[in-house]
Amino acid sequence: MKEFRADLHVHTVLSPCAEVEMIPPLIVREALERQIDIIAITDHNASANVLAVQKAALGHPLKVLGGMEVQSREEVHLLCLFENLETLVTWQSAVDESLPDMQNNADLFGEQFVVDENGEFIRTEPRMRITSTCFSIDEIFEQANALGGLVIPAHVDRSSNGLFPTLGLLADQWPILALEISRHLTPEKAVNIFPTMRGIPLIQSGDVHQLDQFLGTTIFTLAEPTLAEIKMAFKGEKLRTVHIEPS
Repeated sequence: MKEFRADLHVHTVLSPCAEVEMIPPLIVREALERQIDIIAITDHNASANVLAVQKAALGHPLKVLGGMEVQSREEVHLLCLFENLETLVTWQSAVDESLPDMQNNADLFGEQFVVDENGEFIRTEPRMRITSTCFSIDEIFEQANALGGLVIPAHVDRSSNGLFPTLGLLADQWPILALEISRHLTPEKAVNIFPTMRGIPLIQSGDVHQLDQFLGTTIFTLAEPTLAEIKMAFKGEKLRTVHIEPS
C-alpha cells in the first residue's frame, strides 16, 4: 500500500474558461513539480484532450485518469471518471447526443482547443460545450456507472453549479461514493455548513483552470493508482483510504 497525492479536477484548453497555459506538457510538469501522483482531466462535457495528456505523462510517475465535468439539466456539475479510453469514448458519444445543437461563441465564452501531447494546435472544437446536457443527475449516475465509471458531484459548496446551493439536497437514490469540496472550505467546515455530507468521503480539488491552481490535498492510500482502487478507498475496503490534507 502507498499514499498517492491527487487532484481529480483538471481542465485543459478544451475548456473555454481555461487559460492558454493549460496544455498537456505544462499540466504534467506542474503536477510533477507539486509531487502529485494522480490527476483527472475533466473538461466541460468534453474529453478530446485526455489522450494527449496521457501521452505527455508517459515515462513519468503520474497517473492520468480520463473523464469530463458534465453539467446536468439541473445545472449541477458532476465529475465523471473512467478507467480506460474505450468507455470514455462511449460516454462521450452519449454526452454529445445530449447536448443542444449550438455553436460555441468564442468571443463570449472563449476558444475550445484540441491539442496534441506537445500542446500543438490540432483543431478548434466548434460545438458549445459549456452548457447543460439533457441528462438529469439520476441519469448521469445511472449511465456513467453502467459503463464502470465513477461520478463525483463537483465543488458541491460553490454557488455556481454546486449541488447544495443549486438544489439544496442529496437524493437518496443517488449512489454517491464521494463528494468534492472547493478549495475554500475545510472538511470540518463543509460538514458544519452542509450536515447531510456527514459520513460521505470527501475529496478536495483545484478545479484547475490555470497552472497555479493545482492543490494535491487529497491523499489516497492504494495498492496502485487506478480508478478501481479509488472506488475501494471511498468504500473503505481492504485498507484503502482517502483523506484531505490541510493546505
